[in-house]
Amino acid sequence: MKIITRFAPSPTGYLHIGGARTALYSWLFSRSNKGIFILRIEDTDINRSNIKSVNSIIEGLKWLKINWDKGPFFQTNNLYRYNKIINLMLNNGNAYKCYCSKNRLNLLRNYQIKNNIKPRYDKFCINFKNKNENKKYVIRFLNPENGYVIFNDKIRGLIKTNNNELDDFIICRENGIPTYNNE
Repeated sequence: MKIITRFAPSPTGYLHIGGARTALYSWLFSRSNKGIFILRIEDTDINRSNIKSVNSIIEGLKWLKINWDKGPFFQTNNLYRYNKIINLMLNNGNAYKCYCSKNRLNLLRNYQIKNNIKPRYDKFCINFKNKNENKKYVIRFLNPENGYVIFNDKIRGLIKTNNNELDDFIICRENGIPTYNNE
């Protein structure tokens, strides 16, 4: 099996020490396993991403002598592909639209914390009947309630998490831009 690692900075500022460390670890792991190291630019924060930051990150990596085998790949160049998959997930019932306001989500979170309940989305919109396509919404991944996520981490070993501990995380923001992390 070919090892492929990647460094995926968000170009909203200069390369910082944490980003440099992450890039170095990924690069070293890839190199020590005769793998491939990819540079992927997470430019999905449309309001804050900028080319000056992209250039700064690239120059910082070059200064550190961290060279990549593939890329840089820009996430915004793949928006069509991501949105096609998200629409497929919606049609297959693997994702759903969430119309909840930030106020409702904050009230829910505060209630859960106050009552010693693990904060997470309560699936309110999964069967929401009064869907209004003119109202803003995010798209959430429909996480299975049963079963486990199991994988072998090279550092921590076998990781096993019960699906009922996981949240229906956001996969697409209100502005139609897919997320790259668990927002």
